[in-house]
Amino acid sequence: MVMAAVLLGLMAMILCFTRGYVLLYGDAVAHLGIARRILDTRNPGLVQLGGVWLPLPHLLMLPFVQKMEWWQNGLAGAWPSLAYYIVGVAGFYRLCRRMLAPRWATAATAFYALNPNLLYLSTTAMTEPLFLALLIWMTLLTVECVDAIRAAEQGRAARRLIFLGLLIFAAVFTRYDGWVLGAAAWCVVAWELWRADGLWRRVAPAFAIFTVLAVAGPLLWLWYNQHFYHDPLDFLRGPYSAPAIEKKTSPPGSRHYRGWHNPAWALLFYMRTAQVDAAAWETGFALMAAALAGLCIAVRQRIEIRSLLLWVPLVFYVYSIAYGSVPLFIPQLWPHSYYNARYGMELLPALALFACVTAAALERRLARHRDGDANDSAPRSSGTSSARVVYLVTLGLAVLNPVAMVYGTALVQRCAGLIEHRQSNLLANYSPPLVLKEALVNATTRVPFERNLALALNDLPPGAPILMQESDHIGALQDAGIPLRQTVNESDYDSWHAALGDPKDHAEFVVAFAGDAVSKAVAEHPEGLRELSILCTTGQPCARIYQSERYAKSGAPAER
Repeated sequence: MVMAAVLLGLMAMILCFTRGYVLLYGDAVAHLGIARRILDTRNPGLVQLGGVWLPLPHLLMLPFVQKMEWWQNGLAGAWPSLAYYIVGVAGFYRLCRRMLAPRWATAATAFYALNPNLLYLSTTAMTEPLFLALLIWMTLLTVECVDAIRAAEQGRAARRLIFLGLLIFAAVFTRYDGWVLGAAAWCVVAWELWRADGLWRRVAPAFAIFTVLAVAGPLLWLWYNQHFYHDPLDFLRGPYSAPAIEKKTSPPGSRHYRGWHNPAWALLFYMRTAQVDAAAWETGFALMAAALAGLCIAVRQRIEIRSLLLWVPLVFYVYSIAYGSVPLFIPQLWPHSYYNARYGMELLPALALFACVTAAALERRLARHRDGDANDSAPRSSGTSSARVVYLVTLGLAVLNPVAMVYGTALVQRCAGLIEHRQSNLLANYSPPLVLKEALVNATTRVPFERNLALALNDLPPGAPILMQESDHIGALQDAGIPLRQTVNESDYDSWHAALGDPKDHAEFVVAFAGDAVSKAVAEHPEGLRELSILCTTGQPCARIYQSERYAKSGAPAER
């Protein structure tokens, strides 16, 4: 299973890298930028981690992103994500084996591992592959820890407690979903230990370490925000928090997105997004129904009910959409656009596993019906064949699902005659799955704009100090291969505010985007600045490049 995951991951990386998909997500570019600036900046250190996005993904990318070429082409984020994908697939198969026979575990793992959206994300610097691996292994270790507690195996229980605590610590520093997931895992284990007669005394040291690790993550993050941003809840109410971004991106006077303060709509949006992320066309409805049926079967028959932790993202995102200012848009629902569609991926493990629980239960039911029907005149093997058909159909659907997700639209159009025979090459007429389509749509204007800006920056003298607000368009510096320590930007509070007060004396060149802090500083202090060029693209703020006359030298770029 691990070797299959390695091959699938490498194939996905080659495909996405050669087609230029690795850096489509603006968030992927930003994650790489944060990891890069920890060391490559005028003020290096932990302060560069920022106060909103959690730090573990950036720290894990740190050894890779310092290589300039890997930062520019995105491989600095692709290598770690590939490893997370492989680890996640291995853990998922092991978890499935706790609940299913080997062949059914293989079918569930195939459905999970072959998902095109997951394979695409595993080639980017996004945080979903890491969190999915942590979600799966936390669930698995919780199940194994509970088993050890019930079997009164002190050594195994103690080891699982410590390992689980480390995973909770990692999840808390990966995504905020991990805070809820970690709390749920702690409650499950604490409840089982409280019920165990006397065992909790023998594993008290391990449980204490487990508890400290579970609590330390949130407390350290609150301390970090207080220490560097003077507000322990800066990630919830600061200028880069979800409510602030939602307010900034909403047109003046517009109504809130559908689902705001409405858990029912939030539930509809998230479940529909999870369906489209996981399955082709409208088969997502059947997948969700099968998964919910499997959930009921697992609860009723008490089949590793601790595995219900896989459903925690559903609760978290319904709350986040309704009360956390986290909009979610997909083309299947109004307003028929793309935003945060990748969040539905976090329900993929639950859908894959519990749908196969339902299919396996159906197979057992058919087999029991055959055995119990003593008066049936049909051959005895016919019941066995009917039961086996359930597995073969399920495995076939797991394998065909990614093909339908990627090439389904082209196949339908070809069958309907909408694609001419000479244009019917599926490789040329594929339909990107939802997460990749979201990345393509949202990169339509950003990528060309940043590429053109990078070309303009490459015309500047090497090593020249540049004043620029990086938060929205660090991709231009990445594309141009300009070290971040060459720039004066918002990551260094003192030099940044000094430069905004007098741009001409603190940088040789100034890059101002319409409406940002630098453009306001230029408007207030235009003296000594000569405009060199203007770059404008539909859907992006215009960028103006200025040269400081104080730093002007012979051979500086001429006005154009």
